[in-house]
Amino acid sequence: MNYILTSQIKRAADSIALNIAEGSTGQSNAEFQKFLGYAVRSAIEVVSCLYVGRKRGLISDDTFQQLYDEVTIIIRQIQALRKSLK
Repeated sequence: MNYILTSQIKRAADSIALNIAEGSTGQSNAEFQKFLGYAVRSAIEVVSCLYVGRKRGLISDDTFQQLYDEVTIIIRQIQALRKSLK
């Protein structure tokens, strides 16, 4: 995979965890939900990058599917956490 796309995926993936951590620091549930929303957006950015990588032939179909499935699980978990805070 080319360096720029790899770097973008890493930044977006890091952003998932960083937004969850930042939002969890003793703020209100509404504020935490906002940061969880940012985390979901970052996860969707990872998915978008995976599609780009696959379209460009930089990611195999098998690798794409494995990573896509993992990110989808993370998105569902974040969404469930957001829902539990309402």
